[in-house]
Amino acid sequence: MNTARLHQRFLLCSGADTDTRKIRKDSMFFALKGENFNGNEFAEQALKNGARYAVVDDKNYAKNQEDYILVKNVLETLQKLALFHRNYLEIPILAITGSNGKTTTKELVHAVLARKFKTIATKGNLNNHIGVPLTLLSMDDQTEFGIVEMGANHLMEIEFLCTIANPDYGYITNFGKAHLEGFGGVEGVIKGKTELYKFLQEKNKLIFLNHDDDIQRKHENYSHTFSFGENKGADVRLTYDLEAENAQINYNNTDFKSQLTGSYNAKNMAAALCIGLYFKVDFKEIHNAIENYNPTNNRSQVVESGSNKIIMDAYNANPTSMHAALENFRKLKTNKQKIAILGDMFELGSAAPTEHQVIANFAKNSEFAETYLVGENFKNTDCNSNFIFKFRDTDHLVEHLKESEFSNCYFLIKGSRGMALERALDAIKK
Repeated sequence: MNTARLHQRFLLCSGADTDTRKIRKDSMFFALKGENFNGNEFAEQALKNGARYAVVDDKNYAKNQEDYILVKNVLETLQKLALFHRNYLEIPILAITGSNGKTTTKELVHAVLARKFKTIATKGNLNNHIGVPLTLLSMDDQTEFGIVEMGANHLMEIEFLCTIANPDYGYITNFGKAHLEGFGGVEGVIKGKTELYKFLQEKNKLIFLNHDDDIQRKHENYSHTFSFGENKGADVRLTYDLEAENAQINYNNTDFKSQLTGSYNAKNMAAALCIGLYFKVDFKEIHNAIENYNPTNNRSQVVESGSNKIIMDAYNANPTSMHAALENFRKLKTNKQKIAILGDMFELGSAAPTEHQVIANFAKNSEFAETYLVGENFKNTDCNSNFIFKFRDTDHLVEHLKESEFSNCYFLIKGSRGMALERALDAIKK
C-alpha cells in the first residue's frame, strides 16, 4: 500500500499507537520491532483492544485485508506516513534540539504559543526516530502550530529527523558534553546539533539564535534569523538575574519570574520569550505563560518536605548540566545545610573517568555539608573527604537515606535517568 492510500485510512483513525497497553479506540497500531520484541505478535491484541487497523510487516500475522495492513517495513512506513501527514496539514513546525534544556525549552515555548495557537508539542522526551513521527501523527486538522523536540546521540540523526519533520523554524538550546561516546567529542556534538540549522538554511527557513552563544552567533550572517540575548546585536535585548533563587529575566522593564530553579534555566525562558515575540503572541500572555509554567518529570522541580527543601533535577545529566546545577546550588543563599546527591552520567565513553573526577572535585571544593556520589563511575573517583560519601548504586544510597534523619537541609538531586534517583526523593520525604 502506498503512503497516500495509507494516509487516507489514517485519517479515519484516532491517532497512531505502538503499545497495546495504551491502545486508543479506532487508532492505527504500528507493529514495531525491537531487540527483545516483535510488534507483529501483538497486532491481533491491538485490534481486540480497540485499534481500527494494525500495520504489520510479517504476512504470517496479517489475517485479513480489512483490519491488517501489510507493508515491507513498519518503522519506515511510520516515518513516511508522518512526513506525508506533516505536509498534508501545511502547518508551521518548530524543531528544538540541544545538549541541555531542550525539553524544558520545548515546554516553555509550548506554554507561550498555546496562548495564541492550537499547539501540539512532543510529549515528554519522545524525540527520536520513533517519537518524532508519533508527535507529527498526533496533530490533526485543528492543529495550528507544531513543536517537535529532536534528540540525538550520533552524527546524522538530527539531519534524518529533519527529513521527517521538515521544520520551518529551529532552535538549538546549547552545545555541551552530552552523548560524547556517540558523537566522539564536543566538536562532534556541535556538528551534530547544527545539522538542524544547516537543514533550515538550505531550505531558506528561519533559525532562532541565542546571540550570547559564540557558536550560534556564527550563523548570524544568515539572512533569516531572529535572536535574543544581552549582546547588543540581539533582536530581543534582555538581561538575566543570576542571583535569584529561581530563573529570572528582565525584558522591556518587566521581570519574568519563573518556577524553575537554577539560573541556567533563564536562557530557556529567554528563548520562549523570543519565539513568542516573533509570532506576535500578546506580551501579557507571554509573561503569564512563562511565570505560570510549572516543571514536572523531575526537571528543575523544587519540593518541600517539612523543614527540608529539595531541588529535583534527576531526569538526565551530563558534565555540562551537572556543573551548571552544582554552580547554581553553590551560589544559593540559604541558612539550611546543603547536601548534594549526584548520580553517574551515562554515554560518556572513554571520557567517563575524567568527567566524573572533575565533577567530584568541584563538589568537594564547593564545601557542601555533605555530598553523596552514586554509581560505579563516581565510586571510582579519587576524592577523599570526611564530607563526601560514595555508594555503589541507588539501592545502597536509599538504605542510607532511610536510616538517616534530616532537618533544615537543602538537597540537590542530579543524575542520569538510568540511576533512578527519584527514589532518593521518596527516601528523604519518608
